[in-house]
Amino acid sequence: MSAATRRTSPGARSRRAPDRLCAEAVELARAAAEETAGPGSVGAWLEAVADADRVVTHFFEAQEPGYRGWRWAVTVARASRAKNVTVDESVLLPGPDAVLAPEWVPWSERLRPGDLGPGDLLPTDADDLRLEPGFTGEDEPLPDSPVADRPGDAGPSRAAIAAVAEEIGMGRPRVLSRFGLHTAADRWEESYGPKTPMAQAAPASCMSCGFLVPMAGSLRQAFGVCANEYSPADGHVVSLSFGCGGHSEAAVMPRTPQPPPPVVDETVADPLGPAEEPGGDGPGSTPAG
Repeated sequence: MSAATRRTSPGARSRRAPDRLCAEAVELARAAAEETAGPGSVGAWLEAVADADRVVTHFFEAQEPGYRGWRWAVTVARASRAKNVTVDESVLLPGPDAVLAPEWVPWSERLRPGDLGPGDLLPTDADDLRLEPGFTGEDEPLPDSPVADRPGDAGPSRAAIAAVAEEIGMGRPRVLSRFGLHTAADRWEESYGPKTPMAQAAPASCMSCGFLVPMAGSLRQAFGVCANEYSPADGHVVSLSFGCGGHSEAAVMPRTPQPPPPVVDETVADPLGPAEEPGGDGPGSTPAG
């Protein structure tokens, strides 16, 4: 039995006994690996694994920089009743302890809040669950269609409906779906909700704060926008149960006391006379001769 056959791994030998001639073709496999990798890139022979009848793969250490634990795999085979062994393929494969790159993750799954910068474009899937078709009027029938509006028809015209839809902001190809609304509400509740440390220490909730700007639609029942520039939630959507130390009624500053007006005594007249010169004896005095 050759050295190549003796060094075959126990696992490979238990699965299938390698063909003797193919297992002994170590130098043929090494030459094929060096032809692919280049001189000096193929290391010691590791093992021979039987892939099928008269098909064996030889593994060699890969000495390529940056490919620690990788192996050159050369598959050899021979035809039935033939003694000539030929090379099928030669490829670089990772071994059990090989250093591998992390599994590739699509960009849509790697994206995180705040990654979008100026000039970046974030495409939205056509079947995004957060969105649903809106009213744009594009599906309206043609003017000569049998179902088109006719003069004198009862009810509002399609043009009037389109004008109202545009007025209330419905003239968009897609609008927020119920699923998208709920996911946004959960996200806002987690960031600025009653379970945050800021809300736990607040003297009162945003529901009674004068800086709260209510939202429209169904979100008005649970959320608003903070308009206090000194609050950490300024400009953010906050839950009505959220709160902070900047509550408008938390600590009302007392007014600065005003000093009393001056008192003027108008019952007594102050004597007013000509001003005396310094060193003089009074009015009309003459200097000593």
